[in-house]
Amino acid sequence: MRVLVAGATGVIGRQLVPLLAAVGHEAIELSRSKNADALDREATRRFVREAAPDAIVHLLTAIPRTIDPKRIDRQFELTNRLRVEGTRNLIDAAPNARFIAQGLAYAYDPAPGLADEDAPLWQDPPKPFAPVLGALRELERQTTDAGGLVLRFGHLTGPGSAYDEGGATTEAVRAGKMPIVGDGGSVLSFTGAHDAATAIVAALDRDVTGALNVVDDAPVTMGDWLPAYAAALGAPAPKRVPAFLARLAVGPFGVAFMTRLRGADNSRARLALNWRPRHPSFFDVAA
Repeated sequence: MRVLVAGATGVIGRQLVPLLAAVGHEAIELSRSKNADALDREATRRFVREAAPDAIVHLLTAIPRTIDPKRIDRQFELTNRLRVEGTRNLIDAAPNARFIAQGLAYAYDPAPGLADEDAPLWQDPPKPFAPVLGALRELERQTTDAGGLVLRFGHLTGPGSAYDEGGATTEAVRAGKMPIVGDGGSVLSFTGAHDAATAIVAALDRDVTGALNVVDDAPVTMGDWLPAYAAALGAPAPKRVPAFLARLAVGPFGVAFMTRLRGADNSRARLALNWRPRHPSFFDVAA
């Protein structure tokens, strides 16, 4: 199968391209740094039509190394465009190709318990996160309308991620600059980059549409995860900060990220894709 990987140089793409070759697929790389800009409709059309892919995997983002939760709406402007305009351009260029897109498994409406794929995405998100969520909704709508599949990944770990040795989150934890906010109640579902890649490969050969949560088996609260990660790194134990004080520093989305995120259930992906995470928990891949 000829598989066009849009975003081949990203955290997942770097795992996916060699894996595709290893299982007998032909990977065609598309990235802004190498050959084409998915926001340029005509250039994308030419590249994709010349490539003639049987499948397209849309992993394009432009996420900054360090995220400022107060400015996430502005920091994600290009990523939002890639999720809306880029999705449209890729689908239009090869409407008959199998289409798989990257979504988020931590954008669910806050509620008790783990979210399955029928749970709604965040209904009333903090204002800075609203444009990000709007772009995700549009990416999912376009993908579903095209008969494609959205794989909702959790917090990505592995080489090149924020949790890698030199990643922004790891550095913040090492420096003691990432406190537990409020009750630390966010539930975190992680996804190893290699596990994301194996799920994509599994999805190429299966007639599955809609959305699937591709996350690890061990969701953990921020309040439990952060001290454990700090200890694993030999870093200072994280401080505790009341939510009202943290809001001054990181804004409403920063507080929500630390206190309100909902974890995700991976049961459907395991069944529909016959997929299992090689790294069933965060500490099996990142520490």
